[in-house]
This record gives sequence, C-alpha cells and structure tokens, in this order.
Amino acid sequence: MVAVERWLLPDGVEEILPAEAIKLETLRRQILDLYASWGYDLVITPLIEFLDSLLVGSSHDLDLHTFKITDQLSGRMMGIRADITPQVARIDAHSLKKSGAVRLCYADSVLHTKPRGLLTSRVPIRIGAELFGCSGPAADIELICLMCEMLAVAEIKDVHIVLGHVGIFRNLVAAAQLTEEVEKELFDALQRKAYEDIDSLLESKVADPQLRKMLHDLSRLSGDEIVLQTAQEKFKQAPDSVRKELAELAAIASGVKQRRPDISLGFDLCELRGYEYHTGTVFAAYCPEYGRALAKGGRYDSIGQVYGRARPASGFDSDLKTIARLSARSISFRAAIIAPDDADAELLTLINKLRGQGERVVVNLDAAGPDAKKETGKLAGRKIIRKNDTWQVVDL
Repeated sequence: MVAVERWLLPDGVEEILPAEAIKLETLRRQILDLYASWGYDLVITPLIEFLDSLLVGSSHDLDLHTFKITDQLSGRMMGIRADITPQVARIDAHSLKKSGAVRLCYADSVLHTKPRGLLTSRVPIRIGAELFGCSGPAADIELICLMCEMLAVAEIKDVHIVLGHVGIFRNLVAAAQLTEEVEKELFDALQRKAYEDIDSLLESKVADPQLRKMLHDLSRLSGDEIVLQTAQEKFKQAPDSVRKELAELAAIASGVKQRRPDISLGFDLCELRGYEYHTGTVFAAYCPEYGRALAKGGRYDSIGQVYGRARPASGFDSDLKTIARLSARSISFRAAIIAPDDADAELLTLINKLRGQGERVVVNLDAAGPDAKKETGKLAGRKIIRKNDTWQVVDL
C-alpha cells in the first residue's frame, strides 16, 4: 500500500506562513486605507456564482482559467471566480445603481485552473480599484496615479509604467476591412511580436497601401516617450478615430506626468492585452526584479450593459502576493510581552490593559518545559514579573 503524503499541496497552491502572512495583511490594510483616502469604497464579492454572470465581458483566456462546477440546488453551472472586476461591475450596474462617478475597491483571493505564468500562484490575492461613470482621460489619469501610489506604499523600486490603447489597432483593422479570422491571426502575431508573420499577413490581406503601412508601423511602436510623438507623425493621415485615440493617449500621458513628474513612462502601441475585454487605454507597471506586469489595468466601457446599465469603466488590479514578495519593506511581528500563567486578578487586568493598547502579550503556558526559555527569547523583548507586590513590565 502506497503511503499518502498528506502534507502535499497541488502545484501552484501554497500555504502562507506567519512571517509572510503578517506582511501580506499589513500591506493589504495599508493599500485599502490608501484606496479609501482617494474615495474608493470596499466591496466583498462572492467566491462562487453562476457561470453566465461570472464570465460577462471577459475573455476566452479567463474562461479557461475558471474552475466550473454544477450547483446541486439549481442544476446550473457555477464558477469559482478567477477575476473580481466583472463582479464589481455588476455591483455598480445592478446593486448600487448610482449616477455619476462610483469608486470601488477590493482585496480577496481568486482561483485559477492553471498558473498564468512561471512561478505564479493559482490562488492569487487580487487587490484593485475600479472607477465607474467617468469616460474622459481624467479617470484613467487618476487610476494610473493611484496604482503608482499603491506600489510606493509597498516600497517597490524602479517602477516603469507602460501605456497603450487597444482602440488604435481596432480602428485600423476596421478601416482595412479585415475579416474576423485575419484579425485574430494578426492579433496573435502582434502579441508574439513575430514581425515576419505580421509583414506577411499585411502584404497578403491589406489592399490599401496606406493602411498596410500604418499597421506595419504600429507593430514597431514601442519604447520611451518619443514613441508617442513618432506615432502622431506617422498617423497624420489615419482615420479620425485613430487620431482621436492617439490624442486621448497623449492627454493621459501628459496628465500623469504633470501629477507624477518623477514617473518612468513608456509606450507600447501594439500592446493588446485584454483585447476582447478592454475598449481603450491599457496600462501596466513593471520593475526589473519581475518578468511580468506587477499591476495592470485599463478601460472596459459598457461591461455593465448585460446587467441593465452600460457605464464608462476603468480600473486596475495586482496580486498582493507578488507585491509583498517584491516589496522592500521590512514588516515583522511586534515584539511580545511574556506573561506568567497566573489567574491573579491584578495580572489579568494588566494583560487586558496592555492588549487594549495594542501590545502583543503572550501567556507562557509551558514555563516548566525544556524549551520555554528558548521560545520566550524568540518571541519577546519584555516580560511581566511580580515585584514589590505589583505586576510590572520589564526588559528581558
């Protein structure tokens, strides 16, 4: 009979031990406090719900990452959330039904059928903010700046923000009258930055030489802030919709730089992450220590339409586990005060008073044990002793 190693966890699923847990929880509280200071209200969404509601407005990729089960009460398919944004959009559209700007935030676990990347968790803790009811550049500017503030709270260094706009590609494709199949092929080649495949597709499928040249140029437009100037020059003859999207992107970049002049800003105009999902500006934060985006977001207007109210919407989120791992902050347990295991009323009153003041008081339940002194030394910097007929706190 093969012994079962009951301590094993599934790939991509991990325990969070005390040292990491206190860091995660401290950052969670401080980031949510930051969101609250900007006017974002906390919401808590269901871990599981009907699949047709959970995947509204989401991409095929999210569908693949969602665990699916059958509800034993209704017989309908249910999903364990792999993303929280659609749920928050439903709260705005259906539950709150407010007019004007609505700011919501969240911090909770999600579950993925498989990791999204090398060494990523299948149970990330998503923490993010969503802004509904504002369609202009000001909303995206606010969210990008708030994302930067979040990373500053975590003391993540050398952050680089990359901006893009899925509307530019979408409008050029529409002008070129490409079929859905060709659009998907071109989209895939752009994501792989497979320039030979891109050029071959454009040569064979785009008849208009001017549009072909614009799509070719778009595939190469990534880099520092000069990229935006180059794009505006190359797309002078582009359809009005394309020039409008570029002007919007320029306004957002200018607004972010005005508020955060120290920020490192770049552009990738063929960044089409969330193409099926996003409708406008997309943005992401990177740092040298991590090979993927450590926070990302963008505009996803009208996601609430299926819930009866189409609203402008934009937001961002991040994995709190990744944020904590990359954070330069040192967060540890507060040094404890060791108290004797004694039912004396005066001692119990002192312990309760200290705990009420925020102190960490640990009752030594095993003072006679062989390792009590060792354990006490690891936990504490002070202890409570009986001296001159009173209980007093003294240094160890």
